[in-house]
Amino acid sequence: MSKLNNIFSIGLDDRDRLNKELGGGIPTGSIVLMEGDYGAGKSAISQRFAYGLCETGKSVTFLSTELEVKGFIEQMDSLNYNVEEHLLFENMLFLHGDLDSGGVLSSDEEQQRQDLLTDLMEEDTIWSADVIIIDTFDAILRNDPKFEALVRENEERQAALEIISFLRDIISQGKVVILTVDPSTVGEEAIGPFRSIADVFIELEMIEVGNDIRRQLFIKRFAGMGEQVGDRIGYSVRSGTGIVIENRSVA
Repeated sequence: MSKLNNIFSIGLDDRDRLNKELGGGIPTGSIVLMEGDYGAGKSAISQRFAYGLCETGKSVTFLSTELEVKGFIEQMDSLNYNVEEHLLFENMLFLHGDLDSGGVLSSDEEQQRQDLLTDLMEEDTIWSADVIIIDTFDAILRNDPKFEALVRENEERQAALEIISFLRDIISQGKVVILTVDPSTVGEEAIGPFRSIADVFIELEMIEVGNDIRRQLFIKRFAGMGEQVGDRIGYSVRSGTGIVIENRSVA
């Protein structure tokens, strides 16, 4: 069987070279961890993944802790990722993680603060798609009262391992789970287990060169790659265009 049969292409080959740079796409049955500080481009890259996957016929759940649906559509449109049709025809399910009211699924009703991670894992609709993207996952960890309590008891590693066990069950069905994380907001004990088990681990870096800020994807791990994947991929985010792969080196 060809390796590419076990790969989800992220498409848009006629618009950018990201799919090619990533060896043809994301291996099925993978946990993908994308780390980056605030402003590094985690949301833009995850939105590029989501749109490209839908364009290739895959179903996607996109859970955002920052954007509501109107803001999500506007941001996607600003990158020329016209996602309305995919939402209309239910190729993509967008959900807003309403952390203020304590619910992973946004609701107009008043909700008492609850265990966000339990709520997330028990909502079958979220996990029914081919690819599930959670942007940003650290916000859910930080706002989950049970996880907060475990942090105070220095037991966050055990909580992380329980989440990982659940995610392993999900990807055993051939799905892909993509988690974005700002590592400056959570401790090493919490994020370390996710780094260790991620099949694909990508750091988003920002480097100052003179007055210019250059961005790159640092590929720290890429298990099951279709074709060769480079260590670093330079990119920019351009209004009206989306993700653009840059040839210049920023190492």
